[in-house]
This record gives sequence, structure tokens and C-alpha cells, in this order.
Amino acid sequence: GLSTQPIWRKLWDDVMKTRPPNSESITCWRKKFLETFFSNVLHGVLDVSSDWRLQDRHFSPLLHSSPHVSQLTLCNMLQGAVELTAEHNHKVLENLAGSLRILKFQHLLSCDQSIRRSLVLLLHRLIHHGSVSQVSMCSWPVPDTILLVLILTMSAGFWRSGNALACHGSPCGLCREEDKAQSQEPAQEGAERGCTAEQEGSAAENQKGSPKEADAHMTSVLSGPRSSPLRNPASEETSSEVPCGHTSIQGSSSPHSSSEQLSCHPIPRKTRRWLKPAVGRKRRCLRRSRGHCADPEDLYDFVFTVAREDNSGLLDKTRTTEGESSENWTSSSPGSPCTGHAGCKKRGGPAGILPLKAAHRFRSVSTLELFSIPLTGETCRTLSNLLSSWVSLENLVLSYNGLNANISCILAGLRALSRHPECHFRMLRVSDVFSHMPCLELVRCILSALPQLHTLSVSFDLKNQLEGSRPETNPSCSEAEVPESCLEVLEIRFPREPLHTAFLLPVLKASKSLQQLSLDSATLPCPQELGLLLEALKECTPNLKKLSFHDVNLAEHQKEVLLLLQDPGLQEITFSFCRLFESSSAEFLSEIINTVKRNSSLKSLKLPGNRLGNHRLVALADIFSEDSSSSLCQLDVSSNCIKPDGLLEFTKKLEGYIQQRGGQLPFTHLRLFQNWLDQDAETAQEALRRLKAVCSVVNDAWDSSQAFADYISVM
Repeated sequence: GLSTQPIWRKLWDDVMKTRPPNSESITCWRKKFLETFFSNVLHGVLDVSSDWRLQDRHFSPLLHSSPHVSQLTLCNMLQGAVELTAEHNHKVLENLAGSLRILKFQHLLSCDQSIRRSLVLLLHRLIHHGSVSQVSMCSWPVPDTILLVLILTMSAGFWRSGNALACHGSPCGLCREEDKAQSQEPAQEGAERGCTAEQEGSAAENQKGSPKEADAHMTSVLSGPRSSPLRNPASEETSSEVPCGHTSIQGSSSPHSSSEQLSCHPIPRKTRRWLKPAVGRKRRCLRRSRGHCADPEDLYDFVFTVAREDNSGLLDKTRTTEGESSENWTSSSPGSPCTGHAGCKKRGGPAGILPLKAAHRFRSVSTLELFSIPLTGETCRTLSNLLSSWVSLENLVLSYNGLNANISCILAGLRALSRHPECHFRMLRVSDVFSHMPCLELVRCILSALPQLHTLSVSFDLKNQLEGSRPETNPSCSEAEVPESCLEVLEIRFPREPLHTAFLLPVLKASKSLQQLSLDSATLPCPQELGLLLEALKECTPNLKKLSFHDVNLAEHQKEVLLLLQDPGLQEITFSFCRLFESSSAEFLSEIINTVKRNSSLKSLKLPGNRLGNHRLVALADIFSEDSSSSLCQLDVSSNCIKPDGLLEFTKKLEGYIQQRGGQLPFTHLRLFQNWLDQDAETAQEALRRLKAVCSVVNDAWDSSQAFADYISVM
């Protein structure tokens, strides 16, 4: 019944010898220590010989800490991937396959073929046969296209069958076991898949060879040299006589046990047997090319084949790219038979390279995040193609990728995905420096393409420099119909664009389930605009619970601010850096306090960056007076020029109200980030000590003098 947190905290100090970042938010020191310990040992940051407790020859740092690692970051030249796929760390990798949930790549550099091969092994084990549900990549200013597309493709569950995952000369053990299990299927199951009884009987007869012979043949197929033709003359005579229904490969679910995975190795043509698909998966025929197979280690051709593949008629038009001739991207009709001479149909690429449709589909991740990674048009087409059948994908974050007009290509893939009956996509976040179209127009386009979204966040810093002469908004935007959506959370950061309620209205009308709305950095074109917005919210969003304004000048909108504070439906209101008291009188603060005192539904009030100062903070304590019916639990007064003496007076006033109310106070959380509490450390410590007896306080060690110097330096 005793907590071990202090022991793990002390271990951190003794072993890591550093101050952990954001230590206030760490809830489990055991998990924090073991994850960081694993990462530091893996990347050579921590010298095991530096601590006598780690020098036991029976102790393996990576092996003992790996079962506790749920998040792992790989950096630079992917040295961690090479180490984890080494033979002596086989058990470590097995542990990670069961424990790891989040895999991050940061500051990656170009790497050679052997390192990429190690990465393929790692991704195959951790994603395809593991439990990783989120892949994040960040800070890659000049991405290696081959490496980037490889990570994206394997995260989506695709792996090319000719791309032998050879662990020391043998195929993946889990895949080999599944192949053996599938080879023992009753022959009559083939009839259920649409094959004739005669063909199935022939396939069953061919499968009577010994397992060792089958494995030997499979190994030779997977690891054969470039010059060896992968064909069986006996089977080629009949290959063109057996057409099969062909559709684009659909996405997979996310099973956690290896027994539920699909086979990852090509079936020798000699057997002519069918794969047993996972539940809900479309059947398909996998055929080997009659020509020479590409080098199994040649990832370059494969990753670019992904971009050339069209999926569900995704890129149904002719495109011309730099350095390429015009190509026709017309989709083949679903259900068309496989061609006998070259397997499934291809779209460009070197001869003998298996296209995406011929790749196997495995377990895929549910969350993909790309931060600060420039995406070219070719890479966007690749990602779009992958997205179109990525049915396990639930969350997509694209941040500072320089998309511009390429966002339409991404939306085309997501639109195709949304039509899939097994689609689980629910959250999209897009942020960038420049906006190539007005924010509200982009929001309308996204919701029209993805009505099943639950969360949508669109954020831009600046308008596109090349489009300064364009109209502020599209006149047809307010007239366009937006289909009814499932949207619950909408966040818009405007690049200093005017907020026209008329253009937001179609979105609000289509979002009856909206519960949270955040508007950031918008300008109000006229004094009546905020009033029109409040009327639209009241009429169209009856379920709205949280409303946030950030960096929106509300100094001249005191009436609307008070109307929001008395809204009985809202539970959380944020006015962040909104200049609330810039030109207000003392009566305005009193009206705010009295309004909140009468509102029993408001639970959270956030007022960061509004220059409250000491006197206004002390006045806010009256919200909790004896005659108040307020249920306010959380108050955020960060960045409000609050000094230690003002905080102490606020605390004393709260203590008095607690006594008046018999020790009962709904107030539980106070946020105090970036205030001037360092100006009198002794008084600040006393105020915080007494305040923590009243509520939970979250603050930081902020140097106000340095912050002021930084402010002056950029003026």
C-alpha cells in the first residue's frame, strides 16, 4: 500500500543526473524513469558503467526496461533501429512489440541501404506484428524521400511481397508460421472463394510437399538475386486461364495478436493457393510477375511505385510533374481480372516492380503525425494514395508541411477513405505558415469531403504572399451547402483574416453536434459581427459546451462578453489575450463578477493575457462569496502581471470565504503561469503554500526580467 514514487524520483536523480522537463506534470515516476532509461541506453546517452548498480553481468538494461516502454523516439541515422534489430536484442524487440504504442522519428538523416533494411525489420515487427498505434515524424527540413515514403507505406500496413524481410537469411518467423497455418486449410475453402473445384483440387495436390521443401522454396523466392526469374513453367501454363476478381486493397483492422495477421510472403506459383483474408477484407489474387523480379533490397523502386498507383480512381486525370512526362492516372474498374503475364495491373515504374495493389496488407497504425516535414507534390500523391484505403486511421496531424494547394490532393485520398464502410477516421489537424485559401472556405471543403469527422483543426500563420490581391472570401461560400456532419470540435486559427459570420453559418448549421468551438487570431470586420456570431451559435449549436477566443480584440465588445458569461449552456469560456480591460471601466469588472456569480453552469473561466494585475485578481475572489451560486471550478489567470503581494491578498480573501461557507468551496484549480512571482520570492512562497491548501495550483519558475528583456529585444 506504500507508494514507490519517491524511490523512482531518487533513482532519476542518482542515475540520470538531470532535471526532468515538465516534472510538475509527471504522474508516474516509475514509467518516466524506465522509458527514459531505455532510450538513453539505446542511444548511448547513458553510460551503464557509470553506476555500480548497473554493472551486474546478469542485468541487461534494455531487456529489463523494455516491457515498460510505451513510447520510443528514433533520431538521426536511426542507430537505435540498427541496435534493436541486432540478433542479441531479439528478446528486447519482442518485448517492445507488446508494450510500445507510440513510435516517433525526429531529426532524421539520410541513411544507407543496410540501415533502411534494419528499419524495415523494426517497423514490420512493431507495427505489422506489434502494438504500435501511433507514428509521429517531426523536424525533418530536407526529408529523404525514400525513407519518408518507406515509413509512411509500412505505417499504412503495406509491405511489398518481393521485399524479403530476411532476418539473418530466413523470412519473418511470424509470417512463416501463418503461411504454414494457411497451407493446412481444407481444400473446400477454395470453393467458397470463387475458385472451381478442379482448380482447388489441383492446388491441394500441389500442397502435399513437405513443409521443409515449401519453406526452402519460399526462402529461395524471397531472397533470390535480381537475375533469377521468379517463374514456374508448370504453373505459367495455366496462370492465364484463372482470372480472379481484382479490387484495390482495402485497409485492415488493428488486431493485437500475431495469429490475426495476414501473411507477408508471396505464395509460390507452384501451389496456386489462395490467401485466407482477415474478416472484412476483400479477397484478391496475388500473382508473381513472369519477368525478372526486382532486387528484394531495392526499396527505391517500391516506394515510388506507391505514388504511381491509383486507388479507387483517386487521381483520375492526367498530371504532368517536373522531370516527368505526362501520365494517365485512369483507374481500372473494380473487379477486372488480373492479367496473366504480369500479375495485377501496374501504373508506371520499372519493369518487374510489384505495384501497391500487389503488396500485402498488414496491421496499420491509427494515428499519423507529420510535424515540420516539407511534402512535395509527389510525396503528397503517395500519401493520398495510402490514405484512400487506410481504414484503421483515426487521427491525422499535418503541421507545417508546406502543403499549399497540395491540401486538395490529401483531401482526395481522405474523401475516398470516408466512403469505405470500415472507415474509422475521426480527427484532422492541419496547420501551416501560409494559407492558399480563406480558412472558412477550407473548413467548408474539408467538412464537405469528410462529414464523419469529430474533430477538425485548421491553423495558419499568414496569408499566401502571392495572393495578396485575391478577394478576402469567396462570395459563393455562404451559399454553398455543407452536408450534415458529426463534428464535435472545431478549431480555427485565422491568418489575421476577418471573421464573417455569414461564411461560418453553413458550417454551424451542418454541425448540430458541435460541443467545442475555438476561434484564434480573427479580426472582427464590424462592431455588430460578434453579436451576429452569438446569435448564430445560439440558433445552430444547442450542444455547445466550450467556447474559446484567442487573440481576438474584444475591448469594444463588453456587452457580448457579458452575454456569453451568462449563457446557461456553456461550461467553459476562454478569453485569451483578448484585451478585455484595455478600455473598460471599473464597472465592467463588477458586472463580470456578478454575472459569473449568478451562472451555476459555468465550470471553467480562462482569462490569460488580459492584464488583470493585482487589484482585478483580488476582485475576482468575490466570485466565491457567501451569496454566490457559482459552480466555477477552474480559473486561469496566467500572463496577467500578477505580483506576489496581490496573490497573497487573493489567497487571504479566499480563505475568508471558505470560513463563511463552512469549508465548502467549488473552486479546485488555479493556473498561474508566467506571472511576476519572482519579484518577491518569500511572499510568493507563502501565498502559494496557503493557496495549495485551498486548491490545486499550477505555476512555473518564470523569469519575468528575462521575459521583459526578450520583449524589448524584438520590438
